[in-house]
Amino acid sequence: MALIWQNNLLLVLLSLFCMAMVVSSHDRHYTTPNVTRLTDYFSHVSVNQAFSNFFGGKNIQVISNGSMARLALDKSSGSGFLSKNKYYYGFFSAAIKLPAGFSSGVVVAFYLSNSDTYPHHHDEIDIELLGHDKRDDWVLQTNIYANGSVSTGREEKFYFWFDPTQQHHYYSIIWNSHHIVFLVDNIPVREFPNRGAFSSAYPSRPMSLYVTIWDGSQWATHGGKYPVNYKYAPFIASFADMEVGGCTYTNNNNNNHTVQAVSSCSKSGISSLDPIDGQDFASLSKQQALAMDWARRKLMFYSYCKDTSRYKVMPPECK
Repeated sequence: MALIWQNNLLLVLLSLFCMAMVVSSHDRHYTTPNVTRLTDYFSHVSVNQAFSNFFGGKNIQVISNGSMARLALDKSSGSGFLSKNKYYYGFFSAAIKLPAGFSSGVVVAFYLSNSDTYPHHHDEIDIELLGHDKRDDWVLQTNIYANGSVSTGREEKFYFWFDPTQQHHYYSIIWNSHHIVFLVDNIPVREFPNRGAFSSAYPSRPMSLYVTIWDGSQWATHGGKYPVNYKYAPFIASFADMEVGGCTYTNNNNNNHTVQAVSSCSKSGISSLDPIDGQDFASLSKQQALAMDWARRKLMFYSYCKDTSRYKVMPPECK
């Protein structure tokens, strides 16, 4: 009897140990680094004034006089909007609250793209928030395509240090002639410099900003293992504090012939400088570099530069 009791106790302890090991990242306690709040440098834009409907109009709800929007995914459609302007470079940010509950296969995306202008060889800078199954957290995926390299993604994936479904958190992109930086709550998680081997894969043509929610069942959760379960629909993502600052691009057309391409840079950045030229946007400060190192050591779990099964010959910047 004593042996049976001991065996049962051992099984209980083993189960508790396994449960403790399978813990979501937002249940772990992190002391986050202090960083400059770049999101404080820009004014919020109205969704109605800065964006147009992209698709799924009935699933788009703009509220609070245009300061917030809700995008829904249901069995009939996802939804999204896109910026009315195209941009050469800039700072792009949104406070996003993700759908709670079972959300496998759901993708919430905040990204820059020119696929409408270059459908077969476009550029793209992605923040993709990938839904989870019952065992895993939401995942942040960053990706970059450039100069038609649409078959060669440069993905890196991260867990969060918070629950992204409980409140709004900032997701931001810096894109200028110096580098691309992805930030979460103003903490840089990835930098893609425009120099050396990186330059051949660096987006440099005007892009629009897109905000979407859609069904990524074929790939989003464990490579498509867990598709969207519409029993839990609608899946609703909330967006607030939209920020768009940078150089805008305008095509002046006359009888369908492009006469002139005009860039117009806002002057709302620090010290009346354009955001792409401001000191805080040209390079990472020592504080930001340390914060990025923290994020990558603690939270990154996939980088294309370490995926030898996918890349027999590594992209040049990985070397």
